[in-house]
Amino acid sequence: QVRLVESGGGLVQPGRSLRLSCTASGRISSWNALGWYRHGPGKSREQVAGITSGGSTVYQDSVKGRFTISRDNDKNTVYLQMDNLNPEDTAVYYCHGVRVVLEDGTTYSELWGLGTLVTVSS
Repeated sequence: QVRLVESGGGLVQPGRSLRLSCTASGRISSWNALGWYRHGPGKSREQVAGITSGGSTVYQDSVKGRFTISRDNDKNTVYLQMDNLNPEDTAVYYCHGVRVVLEDGTTYSELWGLGTLVTVSS
């Protein structure tokens, strides 16, 4: 069974940067969209950024101009570059895939990673 595994979280001071990575454990043939969600303390889970197989991107208003989503299909990896972080960005960040198809034909309507914690604090 394929899994999405996030990495790159940690403790960072306000104004600094982090890059999150999400790698699929299996060989992916195609996917409709990949994205990042976050769940902050006392908040609901929310989408942060997404990227379609065609390369179109979407961002939550609060991260526009600060976060950048990208993907490397050869490495089965999607990235989230987060710049100028602030304490409101503190959350567990989850990787999400929509209609992920493996090379063996196995299809997942959606996949979630287990999350990586990002803490922004001085």
